[in-house]
Amino acid sequence: MLPRETLASAAIPGSDERLHLVSHGRDFIIMLGRDELMSSRMQFSEEQLAELTLDRVSNEHPRVLIGGYGMGFTLRAALSKTTSKAQIVVAEIVPEIIEWARKEMSAFTGASLDDPRVRIELHDVAALIDDASDGTAEAYDAILLDVDNGPDGMVREANARLYSPTGLGRARDALVTGGVLAVWSAAEDHKFTRKLKDAGFSVEQLTVRARPNNKGPRHHLWFAHKG
Repeated sequence: MLPRETLASAAIPGSDERLHLVSHGRDFIIMLGRDELMSSRMQFSEEQLAELTLDRVSNEHPRVLIGGYGMGFTLRAALSKTTSKAQIVVAEIVPEIIEWARKEMSAFTGASLDDPRVRIELHDVAALIDDASDGTAEAYDAILLDVDNGPDGMVREANARLYSPTGLGRARDALVTGGVLAVWSAAEDHKFTRKLKDAGFSVEQLTVRARPNNKGPRHHLWFAHKG
């Protein structure tokens, strides 16, 4: 059996926990304590988060906010689905995540972080949502959230605000009419579906497998439409 090797670790702002970048043969894993947050072995559902969201956006040149860079699967899928005039803002609160993408995981990253459509913001995604909600920044056609393993504050307690009635209201205000808020989760959550509806969204929920061959864990995606 191949051993796991910890390559690097990083503090999470606002949390006592640390993230760890682990290699396992040719694969990489980002871990929170003993929990796997993401792995290069399973990326299909993160790609689907971007692809299925952009299928639901009418703007040919969308402005997109991605909350959480992770291993960049969602960003690269978004780049493959958009034109050269699209704008993609990636909010990542842990700077080391971007460093790992450029160094240890550069073979996966490629040129995506240097694409002229992409702007990396080393900030809490909630702050960027607030800016668009208040009119300080331009509204988004799509907001994609994959900052926790589901709609709760697993990675950092402050993230729970994103999924609260106030946070969802802010996200709705940060979207253009017809815009989509998309959320990734490792588990089903019927209460969150109700929260989205109570925030004024019309909601679709889909289950997708972690691998494109219809294998691996079942992950859950919400697509909340602003009418």
